[in-house]
Amino acid sequence: MHTTTSASVPTASEVIAHLPWKWRTQGAIFIIGGLGFMFDAWDVALNGFLIPLLSDYWDLNVGQAAWIATANLIGMALGAFIWGGIADVIGRKKAFTLTLLVFSVFTVAGAFAPAFGWFILFRFLAGFGLGGCIPVDYALVGEFTPSRHRGRVLTAMDGWWPIGASLCAFVSAYLLGFGDWRLIMLVMIVPALLTVAVRFGIPESPLYLASVGRYAEADAIIRRLVERTGAEVTEWTHEPVGGAGAVQETTAGPKVSGQLRAASGQLVQLWQHSAKTTLVAWSLFVSVLLVYYAALTWLPGILKKQGLADQAAFLVTGSMTAVGILGVIVSALIVERFGRKWVLGVSSILAAILLVGSAVFIEASGTELTWSAKAAIIGFGFVIQIAIPTLYTYVSELYPTRLRGSGFGWASAASRLATGIAPIAFGAFMWPVLGLTLTFALTGALVVVAVVLMGLLARETTGEELS
Repeated sequence: MHTTTSASVPTASEVIAHLPWKWRTQGAIFIIGGLGFMFDAWDVALNGFLIPLLSDYWDLNVGQAAWIATANLIGMALGAFIWGGIADVIGRKKAFTLTLLVFSVFTVAGAFAPAFGWFILFRFLAGFGLGGCIPVDYALVGEFTPSRHRGRVLTAMDGWWPIGASLCAFVSAYLLGFGDWRLIMLVMIVPALLTVAVRFGIPESPLYLASVGRYAEADAIIRRLVERTGAEVTEWTHEPVGGAGAVQETTAGPKVSGQLRAASGQLVQLWQHSAKTTLVAWSLFVSVLLVYYAALTWLPGILKKQGLADQAAFLVTGSMTAVGILGVIVSALIVERFGRKWVLGVSSILAAILLVGSAVFIEASGTELTWSAKAAIIGFGFVIQIAIPTLYTYVSELYPTRLRGSGFGWASAASRLATGIAPIAFGAFMWPVLGLTLTFALTGALVVVAVVLMGLLARETTGEELS
């Protein structure tokens, strides 16, 4: 029941924040959203495995091969910028469905690319869809999750990432025994089928509906959530809709141009809302994900250059991502106890140190990796997956509902742009000229700067209700 004035009646967001957690209700949304996230990881990890394979197939040098990752990641940057705003305009559910379809269709199209130029175009377009998946996914799952479970649930969401990246490594290594790089890309037709589950298994976010003034629809979904979870609440109020929400619904319309204007307008609102928050969000996303993508994108190629065969390089990389599942579990267990900032700060700096250490040991190894090199690589995979889910949880909580999708999306876009440019800089200049160790050391230094900014400028969000 929707009312507008009562001091004793809870708000809609308070009702959702205090609902009991039920696996058949919020858990189903977590699983469907997580599967989308898993395929997102699969497609990103694919870049690292395609680089050595296509370098041989099309006789590419290091700089040319870097475009395999760069095109995909720049597409992701553009997608994160656009889709975050679109999710705040057309809703979380519709945006999530479209991102799945776009990245699945164009990844499969890449398997039939007749030339390298066409392949790069398809990887860019796949990245465009992929870039919207994470911010939309986190906004959708987070807005259904009760506040006392939200930290663990959003942190556990990232457990789908190492699962996807590891499956990509192991499945790709297996499929190479039956075919070439085209076969390992055709697997990505599966995410398109997930849109059926999204269509019938996930309702639209009631917090989003209320934020744009669609109270009747929001009330119907909240009423259904209350019934399915067995909560004892019969009425609630809605906070007044801000001007931004009303503008989104009335001016954006169905046209892409209107959505682009709404998305770009959100950038101004983000910095007006809090320049400190946005600076911290962007710096954390850029630095932490740059460290991770540097390893994920280039480790197969680095190991192959050391003399390992394709399948062996894939399996080592898969081990690095697989151990990240344990990192996500640890993150979920400690993020509420120690707080977002502490967990994120310690784990991200430690991951940067381990990445530098892995470079030192790899350069000292031959075709047979030493125990120290393997330990550093696996240790990095474990610790970075404590940091990343905590990062996603933390940034998704820094913004109010009306800016959550675009706030997360713009931070993600900044990181995608940085990681998109990085493969070219890495492959053409830094790695050949500076060496692997110094290159990773400079990358890790950015993490330290971002953590310091977080400590000085950003608040702790542990235990907060979403506003």
